[in-house]
Amino acid sequence: MDNNDILRRIRYAFDFNDAKMITIFGLADHEVSREQISNWLKKDDDPEFQECNDNQLAIFLNGLINDRRGKKEGAQPEPEDQLNNNIIFRKLKIALDLKAEDVLEILELSDMSISKHELSAFFRKSGHKHYRVCKDQILRNFLHGLQDKYRGKTKTVWDK
Repeated sequence: MDNNDILRRIRYAFDFNDAKMITIFGLADHEVSREQISNWLKKDDDPEFQECNDNQLAIFLNGLINDRRGKKEGAQPEPEDQLNNNIIFRKLKIALDLKAEDVLEILELSDMSISKHELSAFFRKSGHKHYRVCKDQILRNFLHGLQDKYRGKTKTVWDK
């Protein structure tokens, strides 16, 4: 999945407007303009479309954690320069304060069933012997499940 698509899906799932998106970036001590937000959310074939890089998405996810869980005292975590699905999944889990059972329920909303052991493998350190790479399908279904949970079951352009 590309970063712009992830940003679009999170925005849609939680019904964030531009002002809320700007606020979330601000909570991670990063300033963005309404124009930047708008260009990241445009379709890929739009001439004004701009790619959201890994660092910008990491900043947004850190801001989402601060928005949902409260800002920690002291220095804020440095946003990653390179993201993968495992990191994105972990940050969303932290932001929403989800336990394993909650994540599994959300995945079930999009008709995906995995075991608790499979799920825990996504959140392990990459060098761990039971670490597993989170494929796009898992992250896509999790984001779709979030949409169903927070906006209700709806048919979207992502439904095939």
